Amino acid sequence: MWEVLNAVYYLLSTGCQWDALPKDLPPKSTVYDYFSLWRSDRTLLRLHQALYAQVREASGRKAEPTAAILDSQSAKAAQKGGVDRSSRL
Repeated sequence: MWEVLNAVYYLLSTGCQWDALPKDLPPKSTVYDYFSLWRSDRTLLRLHQALYAQVREASGRKAEPTAAILDSQSAKAAQKGGVDRSSRL
């Protein structure tokens, strides 16, 4: 199971294709089955949230952020409605 999790971490951190998984990791079909299950039952989300909180606490900060930063360009685009680029296809 640890190696399956390592393979999922590898995929998520490198962005590689399923066919490009290193041969020392479990088969892509096994990794994909677990990845699909963990994505659908939100295990990956809960794992990410738990690790995120631990990293913040280890650095002396609160587990949850108390503020958010939004750049002014994003705020302007949201106010104007932005440009819908999907209709150009």
